[in-house]
Order: sequence, then structure tokens, then C-alpha cells
Amino acid sequence: MCRHLAYLGPQEPLGRILVEPPHSLFRQSWAPRRQRYGTVNADGFGVGWYAPEDPVPARYRRAGPVWADLSFTDLARVVRAGAVLAAVRDATLAGADAEAAAAPFAAGRWLFSHNGALAGWPDCAAHLVSALPPVDLLSLQARTDSAFIWALVLHRLRSGDAPEQALAGPVRLLAEAAPASRLNLLLTDGDTIAATAWGDSLWYRTEPGRGTVVASEPYDDDPLWQEVPDRTVLTANRAGVLLAPLEDPAPSPTLGSVRAGAPSSPKEPCR
Repeated sequence: MCRHLAYLGPQEPLGRILVEPPHSLFRQSWAPRRQRYGTVNADGFGVGWYAPEDPVPARYRRAGPVWADLSFTDLARVVRAGAVLAAVRDATLAGADAEAAAAPFAAGRWLFSHNGALAGWPDCAAHLVSALPPVDLLSLQARTDSAFIWALVLHRLRSGDAPEQALAGPVRLLAEAAPASRLNLLLTDGDTIAATAWGDSLWYRTEPGRGTVVASEPYDDDPLWQEVPDRTVLTANRAGVLLAPLEDPAPSPTLGSVRAGAPSSPKEPCR
């Protein structure tokens, strides 16, 4: 369900990240190579990016498939950014909410995406409503499992959690409530990326001078791509990537430190 991608690095046209690679996110909307659930991502798409000297990201979202939007490739050709989060959507349940249900969700400097599904939604989440203040429930951006997860994550961020903790806490809570759920989450503030691998594929590549990409699947066949083990939390900045077991969501060098340009070892404890 869905494919998503985040990028941190030198300023690039959006198209160079999202459209031009041979297996780009644009192409993954109809021909993903590693998607385990669903075959096409045509229920909406979105891209968020950060302009220089502006901490609040811009967003472009639509309810239909990205290949049907005649303006997107032209926009992506000229807009440049050094931090991007984008997604193509395969809806858990077809229905209303249009582009409001398309990632990335946003609040302040944050962008968020969910690749997966809450098993048994919405009944599975009924007893978790008390974990959110009423104002957060009333301001949900859509009536979807992803929007509810975003509300849980955002509440943790506003309570002072670090990004990786703000993802890991809700993942454990939701996995306990609905064990068959797939909870690959992706979060950025334009300076860092945090992500979880829980039930679906997640990859990253990092290279000095070319930045870091975290994605549901590789957009080309570059050997620098590394697969993130299931039940892992990832944090990244322009200096490199850290991986840690999701059961202990505070990454540290003792739990597997991956610096820019250095592929992870299969002997790392986080694997």
C-alpha cells in the first residue's frame, strides 16, 4: 500500500529525484518493483519540499494518479529543493477526503507519510482515541488510518519527543492493538529524516556530495542502496544514517552506525 521517498542533500530539481530515475517514484505509481501489497498506486499523490531560508514546507497534492496530472512534471522540472518528501497512494479503503488523504501530511515544519495499513481500521483504533487530546481528533486532516497515525506522531512531537521516538512509540502502540498492521512511517523537518520499517520494504542510499535518500524501494540499480531490516527505526541527516532495532528506538553508534558512503554490515546488531 503506497510508495514514499524522502531526500536530503544538495539542491536538485524535484524531477531529478522523483521523475527521471529509471524506477522513480513517478513510475512506481503504476509499476513498483518491490511492493508486497497492491499493484498500483493511483489513489492520489503528493510532494512536499523546503525552499531555502523557509522552515515551513510547500506541498502539492492531488486525489488522482500522478501520471494523469499534466502539470506535475512541468512543476518538477523547475522547482529545486534540498529536502523533499513525496508519496504515491494506494488507499486502504476507497472513499472520500480527496487530496486531504494524500501524503505528505504537514504541521509546522514537519512532513509525514505512512506506507502500509492499520489492520481492522477503524475499529482497531477505537480504544486508542483516548491517547489524543480532543482538539487533535477534531483537527484530523482526513478520515483515514494514515491521518490517525499522523495525529499520534504529531502529538508525540509536540510533547517533546525526538523524531525517531515520535515514530517508534505509535508503531509499538498500534502494532499491539492490530498486530497484522504494516507501519512504515516517514518523517522529515527538512534537516533530518526519521523512518520505520515494520511490515513492508524500506531502503536507503547515502553518498558524500549526493545526499541521502530513504525510500520504499530503490529508484535505480545503484549498488549503494541498502535494505533496512524489518522492525527497525532509521534516522538520517546530511552526514549519514543510523539504524536501531525498533524495540529500542534511540539510535546510537553501538546499535549500528552508518556514515555517509559506508554501507552497513550484515553483522550489525540492528539486523
